[in-house]
Order: sequence, then C-alpha cells, then structure tokens
Amino acid sequence: MNKKDNKFSTKAVRVGTIRSQEQEHSEAMYLTSSFVFNSAREASERFANPESGNVYSRFTNPSVKMFEERLAALENADRCVATSTGMSAILSCFMALCSKGDHVVVSKSIFGTTVQLFNNILKRWGLDITYVDLSNENQWADSIQKNTKLFFVETPSNPLSELCDINSLANLSHKHGIKLIVDNCFLTPALQKPLDLGADIIIHSATKYLDGQGRCLGGAVLGNSNDMKEVFAFLRSAGTTMSPFNAWVFLKGLETLKIRMDAHSRNALELATWLESLPYIEKVFYPGLDSHPQFELAKTQHSASGGVLSFNIQGSKKEAWNLIDSTNMLSITANLGDVKTTITHPATTTHSRLTQEERDAANIGDNLIRIAVGLEDIEDIKEDLKYLLK
Repeated sequence: MNKKDNKFSTKAVRVGTIRSQEQEHSEAMYLTSSFVFNSAREASERFANPESGNVYSRFTNPSVKMFEERLAALENADRCVATSTGMSAILSCFMALCSKGDHVVVSKSIFGTTVQLFNNILKRWGLDITYVDLSNENQWADSIQKNTKLFFVETPSNPLSELCDINSLANLSHKHGIKLIVDNCFLTPALQKPLDLGADIIIHSATKYLDGQGRCLGGAVLGNSNDMKEVFAFLRSAGTTMSPFNAWVFLKGLETLKIRMDAHSRNALELATWLESLPYIEKVFYPGLDSHPQFELAKTQHSASGGVLSFNIQGSKKEAWNLIDSTNMLSITANLGDVKTTITHPATTTHSRLTQEERDAANIGDNLIRIAVGLEDIEDIKEDLKYLLK
C-alpha cells in the first residue's frame, strides 16, 4: 500500500509493509546477512541491479526497505536511504554529494558532534566549510562562492531552538544552484515537512523521535531519486548500514509518531510557559512561546514546536549542575526523543568538544540547560524541577 492520498497516520501504519508467505500481520524481521539466488544468472542480475531484489544486507534488506519506504511517504520524498546512525546519515550525504574542493555553508547552530565531523574529518578530505548564523539570510548570501554545493541547517536548532525560514533559504540556494539540506530530527514529518517548504534533502537521526523510546541507533537521508542514488552508492560500498532489527523497531515507532509528537509538544509548551514564570530562570528557548523571536515563523512552518526546550538559569555552571542534580525523576542523559524526560548541560556534554570560542559563537553558555520533555504527567515533571522553591 502506497497511496499518496492517504492521511499521515494511515501512511505511518500501512506504507511499505511486505508480507512473507506466512502472511504475518506485524512486519517480519529479516535477520539475515545474505540472500540465496535461484541460479548463477539471477545472482549476476541482482548484483548488477540490487533494486530488483535482495543481495546482501549491507545494502538490501526487506526490513530496512519497509522502514525506508514508510519514512519516505511521511516526508513526501522520492526515496529514503537508511543508515546506522544520525551521524552516519550526515557523513553519507556529504561524502556522496561532495568532492574535494567543494564548498558548503553550514549553520553555526548545529549539534556539537556534527561540528566535529565537519572540522576534524570532512575538512581533511578537502571540503571547504563556512559557518553562518542560522537565521541571518544575508550571511548565507554573502558566503556563497562559485564552488558552493550545499547549505546545511538544523531547524529548530540544538539546543536553542532557533529557526530559519526554510522556504526563503531554499529560494536563495536554488537561485545559485545549491542544494538545501535540513536536519528534521527535532520535529519529524509529523510536525514539519521541509521538502514541501522547498528543501532538497532531509536528514534524520532515527535514534530520536522516530524510535521514540530510546532503544536503537539509526539514521536516514531523504530526497529526490537522483541524489539518493548517489547516497545509496556510497552506503553500498562504505557500509554505513542500518541493521534489520533496528529498522523493525523504527517501523513500530513510526506507527505512533503523530500522537507522540503531539503529546511531546503539549507537554513542552506547558513546561516552557511554567519555566518562564520562575524567578531563577533568565530565559526560555522554545518556538511555541510567543516570547520566541521567531514565534510567527514557527506558526507558519510547523504545526507544533516539538518536545525540546532549553533555558538559562541565573548563575553559571555551578547553578546549572545543582538544578540538574536536584532532580529525582528526570533522566540525566544527552539523548532526546524518548518517552522519558531527559535533562543535560550542553556545554559539558553535547557541545563539550567545541572550543570555548565555538561555544560562544553558538551561544552555548555555562548556565544553559536542555530538557527533552517526555510523556510523563506534566505536573510530575514540574514538581521534579522545583529547584530553589523547595
């Protein structure tokens, strides 16, 4: 079933399902490294054209294919290429689409490990990188060179929930023959569809909300058939492969994606509003708040603002750590996208490998705390955060 006129939640449950001769209702896990051919001729034809059937689970597997087809349907993409992690999705995309000497423009407001990937690995392979402010379109325009190949953004960004105008940035990039890549990890297609807004490629860390329960690692790259053919070719040789078991877990996650993202968003908005009222909180960063500088853009770009927020506490690292350590229920972990609420100190965890100068440029201060709001009762989450009020 792959009807384009089906609604989101129907696609999330039905698209891509492959049934074996056993006619199982829940999708099967194809836990096999290889596949058997009926003849030497068939083996030769499969190796020449893996699209015609399964060859080897490094690059073809029915469980992974089901996940890819379902996520592609949800993002309105021609094709999805599933990968082993979110970081391997970024690596696969850039290695597939760029060559030595190409130039890319990247938002300063991205995940700390992504910065490390660009600066410590991709630069060594000859990629030229310019960092700009996410929402400052003039900086994007001024950074364009003759050899600029790609723009890369997270929107909302990690951890400050900054936004860019996807449609406007896409128009700028296309005017110069540049492709726009959007990391859609924070909102997922349940809340935001970057391709519909003009983006060319979407990146996902499936580890986060696509799974939804913190169980497995995975990633995905989505876009048009020509670009994804290049990404698939890289994956086939490099082996940045999603495991069949993890793909099956992500399939189950997609089935509940819409109701989970709506619930995460409701909890996060209520928590963000409550945090703004506390005397020891200097500033709350969440696009769903009318105090957010891009609140009006948020309303036009996504249906809800997701589950991640951050805030500055009065003081510095000592006060931030004290608040984190005072919680009893919240999980102190850098992961997000879980049904369990998580809390972390970005300057010393997710962005700790950045230099002080890089953290300052990204506004990652020592008094910043990030919360990925889970699906516990919101009153219990508030109660666990009543630091200094006890």
